Amino acid sequence: MRAWLLQRISAIYMLLFIIFFLTHFLVESPDSYQAWHGWMMSSGVSIATATFFAALLLHVWVGVRDVLMDYIHPLALRVSALTLLGIGLVAITAWVMRILLMEHS
Repeated sequence: MRAWLLQRISAIYMLLFIIFFLTHFLVESPDSYQAWHGWMMSSGVSIATATFFAALLLHVWVGVRDVLMDYIHPLALRVSALTLLGIGLVAITAWVMRILLMEHS
């Protein structure tokens, strides 16, 4: 799949998720942390949230990668920048997954 199409699909998903998330909290805001936590831990919401962060990280990768490829011409410097970007995104992914999978009491 072409990179621009992945970026558009991820942008559409993120927009729809944000609309859903904000609408839910405007219409039916939770009364307590326990209510919010219960809603967030429901299967559909946790899958949608994990998919949102996957789309966000994919969107960042495609966008920043394209900018780096367009503006950094020396190959070694471009590979180094892309490697640092990849390492950073892997670290952010691990952090987000830790938060999403962590059970709070």
